[in-house]
Amino acid sequence: MLFHSVLGLRSAEHLAAERLRSAGHEVTTPDLFAGETASTIDAGFQLLDQIGWSTLLDRARKSLADLPADTVLSGLSMGTQVAADLWPERPETAAVVLLHAAPELPTPVRRGIKVQLHAADPDEFAPQERVESLQQEAEKHGVNLEVFRYSGAGHFYTDPELPDHDPAAAEQTWQRVLAFLG
Repeated sequence: MLFHSVLGLRSAEHLAAERLRSAGHEVTTPDLFAGETASTIDAGFQLLDQIGWSTLLDRARKSLADLPADTVLSGLSMGTQVAADLWPERPETAAVVLLHAAPELPTPVRRGIKVQLHAADPDEFAPQERVESLQQEAEKHGVNLEVFRYSGAGHFYTDPELPDHDPAAAEQTWQRVLAFLG
């Protein structure tokens, strides 16, 4: 499961899903904004405010309803918080991939679960203190967390349509994600 960013379901998510599918993975990319997209982060947060977080999570739950209990949860930016909020409801989740943001570690979580975080450095949605807190909580709860920071990359560095795009960091991220899922 790949949850989209606050910009909505766009080509970036479709490209990521295709890359994962090409490696043999089944990928679902639900549209939590019901067809709406935003061109800026601020406009995306306005759209999110209109929809409401509880409605967004209900849509995400419905998208997961028929998927296996061990479905990998992943998200881009805002989608990482969606994954984090639903993770405790899905205790058999096989792994979690967090791209472009560092949410707080939810509880309860299964000991030994593997998690990857990929974020720019610096990144306002993955500030160092939040990443360090995530690492401490992961260690405390027995979560196998790998953190990868991409110095000098912009927030949406994997999105080829945005100015933040960093082709080298994006390629390194996807290679690491594919190895992780493999």
